[in-house]
Amino acid sequence: MQKETDNWYASWFDTPYYHILYKDRDYKEAGQFMNSLTSFLDLKQHATILDLACGKGRHAKYLSKLGYEVTGVDLSPSSIAYAKQFESENLHFHVHDMCKPFPQRFDAVFNLFTSFGYFESEADNLRTIKAIKEELKPNGHGVIDFLNTVVVEKNLVPKEHKVVDGLDFYISRRIEAGYILKTIRFHHNGVDHEYIERVKALRLSDFRSYFSEAGVTLHHCFGNYNLEPFDETTSERLILIFS
Repeated sequence: MQKETDNWYASWFDTPYYHILYKDRDYKEAGQFMNSLTSFLDLKQHATILDLACGKGRHAKYLSKLGYEVTGVDLSPSSIAYAKQFESENLHFHVHDMCKPFPQRFDAVFNLFTSFGYFESEADNLRTIKAIKEELKPNGHGVIDFLNTVVVEKNLVPKEHKVVDGLDFYISRRIEAGYILKTIRFHHNGVDHEYIERVKALRLSDFRSYFSEAGVTLHHCFGNYNLEPFDETTSERLILIFS
């Protein structure tokens, strides 16, 4: 069996199976979120944006079409190799570890679609917040778009079977030792595969602690992609804007 658990994000995100399983993500919703977010932040034309953990670049591509100067970075070489085909004068992609400051300053740094809390070491979460702080220009905006752990725990679906492109994905979910775990199993080309997504079950209070230790200030907290107020008991997302 092909099984990956250590640094799961480095192995799972770099496989074609990850992109098959999640191929139906809502691009329209992502675009509407970027419109709302950039408008709220009052980002001017040609403002510089870092898309941190950009994957194959769906948000970065959309932001570049809005007229921003966009840099997308991700740990996955295959995702960045794919994204590079879309590079243009105002859109560039690089392989980069988000725990480390990128050697450039930006008007905004976006960390979107629960691309935080993956690390084996708790210290790496704090290092990432500190890195974002270093990546911001004076008066720049940091944004983290995370899941709402309280609602995820309440509505957790323990088992699911999905068929995508002829592949049968068997998915199980559980919460264990402060992490939300999703196990993905499937069989392809005579090989059984198993991957585990592992995201720390962070709450608003945890982010407040990170921000305090990193020396950043939380300015706004929203609960969905329409930027409505955050309610820990009902909101779909936890969207944090800080500097």
